[in-house]
Amino acid sequence: MKLYTADRVLTEDSGACHEPGGVLVDETTVAWVGPAAEFPTAAYPPDLPVQDLPGTTLMPGLIDAHVHLGFDGGPDPVARMTSESDALQMALMLRSARELLSVGVTTARDLGARGYLDLAVRQAVRDGTARGPRLLTAGSPVTVTGGHCWFMGGEADSADDIRRLVRNHHKAGVDLIKVMATGGFMTEGSAPWHAQYEPDHLQLVVAEAHRLGKRVAAHAHGVEGIERALAAGVDTLEHLSFVHADGRHEVVPELVDRIAASDAYVSPTVSFQVPRLAELTDGRLMPSLVELYRGGCRIIASTDAGIDRTPHYGFPGALAAMEYFGVPADEVITAATSRAAEALGVADRTGRLRVGLDADLIAVGGDPRRGTEAFGDLRLVVARGEEFAPDPLPELELLELDTLPPFIREMIDDMARGAAD
Repeated sequence: MKLYTADRVLTEDSGACHEPGGVLVDETTVAWVGPAAEFPTAAYPPDLPVQDLPGTTLMPGLIDAHVHLGFDGGPDPVARMTSESDALQMALMLRSARELLSVGVTTARDLGARGYLDLAVRQAVRDGTARGPRLLTAGSPVTVTGGHCWFMGGEADSADDIRRLVRNHHKAGVDLIKVMATGGFMTEGSAPWHAQYEPDHLQLVVAEAHRLGKRVAAHAHGVEGIERALAAGVDTLEHLSFVHADGRHEVVPELVDRIAASDAYVSPTVSFQVPRLAELTDGRLMPSLVELYRGGCRIIASTDAGIDRTPHYGFPGALAAMEYFGVPADEVITAATSRAAEALGVADRTGRLRVGLDADLIAVGGDPRRGTEAFGDLRLVVARGEEFAPDPLPELELLELDTLPPFIREMIDDMARGAAD
């Protein structure tokens, strides 16, 4: 049992902030939270360990709702995944998990891995063999033959194929189902504007997953695929780039209104690289985050960590990017804690500092409500009651024109062709 005290405690529970405040951790759970002056000292032993963290804010651990532990965040993560052995993939994934925890991410959702390796990493973290965030795993994404991320092993075309894959995933123990509603940028021969599944097949994925108690995350770049995924009733919509067949990235206001009116959460995968990408393309590649947020959609923090030049330790910069594009800091905090927990179905375990929930908490310097730069000053990480000393991490490297990933260059070329037409 240990009491942590700080200048303020943000609970994400009805907007409560205790200044100064404290959090009592009893093994793996939160046993008390409130104003420091109201802590019932007499009810606890006089030698109760107390750690005071002056100049900091205690708050719930962070949640990255879209990562790929099996991608290395380097210049060609697909080539590495497809060329290395399962043993080397496991080593990479365990490193990725530690990188996430080292920046205060205490819960992450892995949305695509091969061979159920993500489930093995999840178990290693659960039983204490390895350190990392709480992991929600999807196994291989459901995709068409030769479709986006086919190399992860989840190809399914017919209704029977889809049922069999979803049921096999359930049997293996996945936490959710990921479906590729559209093509993607990182798979050769895949067009991101192309809707990979007919509406009835997407509806089948959702119906079968929900029957088994699994939520569904839909990878959706192109407008047609976004519409089909929304109509099918998926639980989270990933990316939402609003790519049109002519290469344009143009948000459709009516579709934003429908998303906002639905039960779906929006996982826009805004990484620390996105502001730089907008700068390098003279604003031609702007995230749809702005319109989605202003349109009233329920935004959750996500990064697609692991893709080209997007390492897993970039999450603090991703939160700063959300603020950069107009999401207020207090809304960013909610998107990365309580709302993300609700979207992922783990609000009964984490996302808030509340008695009885898991003791997932961090301390950052200053007050993150006044600016997300506070997340870059991490002072404490506690995951399920156990403190974690962050690993030393390399400096983040921002994109340059000559380091733009191939799929980004193709997007720019497509947009240029569309403008010329």
